[in-house]
Amino acid sequence: MNHKLKVLVRLDLECGEAQVAAQGNVTARSIQALYVVMKRANHLKQGLQLVVDVSHARVEPSALEELRECSKTHHLPRSIDPLQSECNVRVLAPADGGSGTAASTAPLAVAA
Repeated sequence: MNHKLKVLVRLDLECGEAQVAAQGNVTARSIQALYVVMKRANHLKQGLQLVVDVSHARVEPSALEELRECSKTHHLPRSIDPLQSECNVRVLAPADGGSGTAASTAPLAVAA
C-alpha cells in the first residue's frame, strides 16, 4: 500500500452528495489536508452530504476519532473552518478499525 495520502472527490449534485475518498495513510498530521478538501467540497452546494470514505486507507485511531467527531458535531475543526459552517459528514471507515486491509461499506456515523 502506498503510504502517501491520496484524495479523490466525486460530486453528485442531483443527489446532493460529495464523496471524499482517501487512500494511503490518514494520520493526525495528514488529516489536516483531508479537512481542507472536505471544507472545499462542503462549500460547493448548501446542504451537501459529505461521505468521507477512508475504508481503503490506513487510519490512525486518533484521526478516525476526529472524523467521527466531525460527523457527530456537524462541523469541521475550528482551525480549518473558523466560521463553523454546517457540515453533514458520514464516515466510511475500515472494517478492521484502521489498518486498511478490509473495507467496510456500512457507515460508522451518519449525520441527520
